[in-house]
Amino acid sequence: MSESPQEEIKGLISNLKEWLRYQGRLGWLGLPRSEPLYGAELREGRISNATLLEIQKELGDCQRCRLAQGRTHIVFGEGSPQARLMLVGEGPGEEEDLSGRPFVGAAGQLLNRLLNRLGLTREEVYIANIVKCRPPRNRDPLPDEIAACLPFLVKQIQCLKPRVIVTLGKVATQALLGTEAPITKVRGRWQKFQGIRVMPTFHPSYLLRFERERQKTWADMQQVMEYLAAHETD
Repeated sequence: MSESPQEEIKGLISNLKEWLRYQGRLGWLGLPRSEPLYGAELREGRISNATLLEIQKELGDCQRCRLAQGRTHIVFGEGSPQARLMLVGEGPGEEEDLSGRPFVGAAGQLLNRLLNRLGLTREEVYIANIVKCRPPRNRDPLPDEIAACLPFLVKQIQCLKPRVIVTLGKVATQALLGTEAPITKVRGRWQKFQGIRVMPTFHPSYLLRFERERQKTWADMQQVMEYLAAHETD
């Protein structure tokens, strides 16, 4: 039996409210702003590694969404607190869940090789994910899971104040930028998040399956390195 018009409208309103709450957690207020959210904080000096530790302490033994039920470890993130480059993935996989570290599986090994080819090491950048617990069967994280976890990533970004953020794959790009655009449409094109330059590119796990796309990611990362080199003293 089909829903009545009134029931359908109620359902649409409920969905709209959930979407607006989700967008609000992402920092989107629905109206144009002359200053990006948290812009003043992002223009201030760097914050020490102790602040990252405070965020990790606040996260604690997180039970804010259903992903806590099946996890082995929270994967907080790792790297240099002075990193000029931050990489943001989707979420932990099986190996990351077991180790408590981001990008340690096959995709992580490919990411390491890419960084090395660029003259970087993991210790010089900062690596984190949109969600910090592994989704079951490595599915995409759900909107409410992202909404529960994203504020902690935003705090990490505010502490690090990286010069550039690279979003790896569809989920990271859409969640951080508040867009539904497919990764194929936005990769390689500069975006901004709270005043910080963002370069979307393919996820390393995608590149493991489609090697022909690796050259595109290499080109994206070349743009990143050129920008960082041009703003070395900023």
